[in-house]
Amino acid sequence: MAADLTTLEKLPVWTGPVRFEKLSGGITNVNYLARDIESRYVVRIGEDIPVHQVMRFNELAASQAGYAAGISPRVVYHSEGILVLDYIESQTLTAEMVCEQSMLERILPLIKSCHREMPKHLRGAMLMFWVFHVIRDYAATLEEGGSQYIALLPELLSIAEDLEAISNPTEIVFGHNDLLPANFLDDGQRLWLIDWDYAGFNSPLFDLGGLASNNALSVQQEIWLLENYFDEPVSDELLHQYQAMKCASLLRETMWSMVSEIHSQIAFDYVAYSQDNLSAFQAAYRLFKQS
Repeated sequence: MAADLTTLEKLPVWTGPVRFEKLSGGITNVNYLARDIESRYVVRIGEDIPVHQVMRFNELAASQAGYAAGISPRVVYHSEGILVLDYIESQTLTAEMVCEQSMLERILPLIKSCHREMPKHLRGAMLMFWVFHVIRDYAATLEEGGSQYIALLPELLSIAEDLEAISNPTEIVFGHNDLLPANFLDDGQRLWLIDWDYAGFNSPLFDLGGLASNNALSVQQEIWLLENYFDEPVSDELLHQYQAMKCASLLRETMWSMVSEIHSQIAFDYVAYSQDNLSAFQAAYRLFKQS
């Protein structure tokens, strides 16, 4: 059972009395800003979520590796279902901010550090995040749960099979796998990457495609992203693989929301989120088929 405020007040990490303020925006976890006499912290409350393949041991290990790699806040305390992190005085990015070229030029090194530096600091068992396995598992969960989208599943699974055949990994890195704008923080001096619920080994194209689709990057920005990530001109083959993975990232976000409609207890309009992401996926897939 998820921890309540009474449980949180008794954690051994606080100096003196502590106050909690619920933070808005979380659609996987419940988050609080905690203030004691000396400092501020972010408290993340969440148990394993098997239907989303979220395992808290994996999130903890990724958070600790992210801190060791210098890209994520320090883990101050952890216990079952509870993660306490240093609070970073910062601005949460928006999609409009991510789309600014100067911001992209700051974001790309952060992604490279995630992919290439974090594995040096990981300890213990870690998950792999293969989006096409996730999609197949989501489809089974939706069918078992009597989802309103059951009639769509055969078409979506057929598309996913085609995309998987195209998007063979160029390499395997350690991915964040959830590059929504709200998962980037700007403290005025540097950027931070937070929320490692879906972290795992993956193709780098998933994070690059997710960054583009979650933030509506232009085609020119996508080409810039690929050229500067791989440090070479973009081949037609790589571009095709990337576009397939970008479609897959949109399909995964769509099906994540569909599953959340029937399984999440968080107050959020998942139905509208499903429809928005389904429309975005369908538009991206139409463009992909025309390319």
